[in-house]
Amino acid sequence: MKILQLIQKPQLRGAEVFACQLSNQLLQAGHEVLMFSLFPGDSPLPFAGKHIPLHRPPGNRFFDYRGWKLLAQCIYDFKPDVVQANAGDTLKYAVLSKLLFRWKAPVVFRNGSVMSRYIQSPVVKAWNAFLMRNVTYVVSVSDESSMDLVKLFPFMQNRIRTIPIGIDLPALPSTTTKTKSYIVHIGGFTFEKNHTRLLHIFKRLHERHPELSLWLVGDGPLRKMIEQQTAEMGLSSVVKFLGIQNDVMPLLQSAKILVLPSVIEGLPGVILEAMYCKIPVVAYAVGGVPEVVKNRVTGWLVQAGDEAGFVNAVNEVLQLDAGKLTEITDRAHQQVVSGFNNKAITKKFVEVYLELAGVTNNTVSGMYAQQQAR
Repeated sequence: MKILQLIQKPQLRGAEVFACQLSNQLLQAGHEVLMFSLFPGDSPLPFAGKHIPLHRPPGNRFFDYRGWKLLAQCIYDFKPDVVQANAGDTLKYAVLSKLLFRWKAPVVFRNGSVMSRYIQSPVVKAWNAFLMRNVTYVVSVSDESSMDLVKLFPFMQNRIRTIPIGIDLPALPSTTTKTKSYIVHIGGFTFEKNHTRLLHIFKRLHERHPELSLWLVGDGPLRKMIEQQTAEMGLSSVVKFLGIQNDVMPLLQSAKILVLPSVIEGLPGVILEAMYCKIPVVAYAVGGVPEVVKNRVTGWLVQAGDEAGFVNAVNEVLQLDAGKLTEITDRAHQQVVSGFNNKAITKKFVEVYLELAGVTNNTVSGMYAQQQAR
């Protein structure tokens, strides 16, 4: 099959990273994949295939006739069987380009979050309903994301499926020496990630564990504000800003805990990466997080907004018997290996693509097996 992947821009955000990992798996299975990015970005994409940047000006995102036309021309040239729009403005560009320039490929929208949290007015809801009515199919990252979207737009009931995010499974060292005592947060500096309240949580933790530091990985529009707040709270010596990292696995492998006090999430891949590295996870119960983090079974789950509960959960992990902690992190690791391996996740995407291309369900598995054998 020929799949065109549309991403927001070259950046190491969850939606783009997963689109690249999925596309690499598709290439290995013998499919043709072409990736297009809408807006300029300076991060190297972890994609082994061909990437074409459209370099559209972000300020024109709500009326970019030339951009929609460029996308249409690319689609006419490549002739994809499926166009996948991966979050953000990609949905708008795909739908409007298809309506205006009459290309025929089905559009799959990758829904990576809880959409209702971003819809604040009837006008925005009506606009998104228009876009959804012109999408062929939606693949949501979690059951919570799927249920939320169908509640917003009931007409999507029969055109949606949950396929969780997956991760690549690199070889891990048999032992890891923890030379530093730090907890880590990985995510863009946006309001969804809740950095301000994370600082308040960490301040309480640091009072009890003065040896503890907080490492923040990522970048984004709120970074300078968070840096200023860190200084105002007297935490500059124990909060480390690491910026964007191409490979977060080494940081995770040496961390005490991954903390994720987000206010909005779909299903963050960084939780799966931490679990794969056998690092305990403490997270708020938002979006699809409870679908992978089971309290005291595969991690620690805290009611959203309960900062005292979050502090207590981190304290519990730090003080937990090593044997019990290993039992939980081993269980979480096995959950990722068995259920969130990108090879298995890719097979589910291919089943959707083949069905949309008119292949009957009876032949999907056989076709996929043939492609994998190439």
